[in-house]
Amino acid sequence: MPEAEPLPPLGDPERELALAYVRADARDRMRALWAIDENFGAIVAGTSEPVIGEMRLLWWRERFEQLGEAVPAEPLLGAVADALGDDRETAARWGAMAEGWHALLAEEVDESDLARFAEQRGAGLFGLGADILRAEAAAIVLEGGRGWALTDLAYRAGDEPLRQRALELARPHLDAATAERWPRRLRPLGMLVQLAKRDAAAPGSERRQGAPGRVLRMMRHRLTGR
Repeated sequence: MPEAEPLPPLGDPERELALAYVRADARDRMRALWAIDENFGAIVAGTSEPVIGEMRLLWWRERFEQLGEAVPAEPLLGAVADALGDDRETAARWGAMAEGWHALLAEEVDESDLARFAEQRGAGLFGLGADILRAEAAAIVLEGGRGWALTDLAYRAGDEPLRQRALELARPHLDAATAERWPRRLRPLGMLVQLAKRDAAAPGSERRQGAPGRVLRMMRHRLTGR
């Protein structure tokens, strides 16, 4: 299979910064993973008819199940195929993150939908990230993923009750995720968790991604694991 074109920078500048601290031999795979997550988020955000969003997410999930059978014409899928090779089991796990995003297409997003989103998007994404970093997906990693995903959703949501409920659910996960020092290898993920905890603690403030104070908080975690 021809080598895929390099992916463009991520839409999230803080994930882009965290990526700089991922070990060099894992960086392309991590970029592809996060780009897929951003793609799923863009599908949901750009969907006015839930059934259309469901069909688009299903299309992507099916493409992951078929990865390796043919050269993907879609550039992002090409990058994923290049990153994963013939690892069909991992490809299926990447595709399964779509189910978490699917939960947000419910007519009325309730607590069970938010829990499903936190698990299948957040814990799924961070568990896969830990695999890429060749580290165990310990409890703090999965809790961090759940809390980070819910906090990220809160800052995407235009609906104030949904935003507040997502933050309420996020805080216990983030407290559990930051109760101990993160191993050095996993700190690119921990950087994002620390920012999510900061955001969840000050829900009325603007999330100015890339602001100096936020970058300093990421660097502190990089050095200390806390």
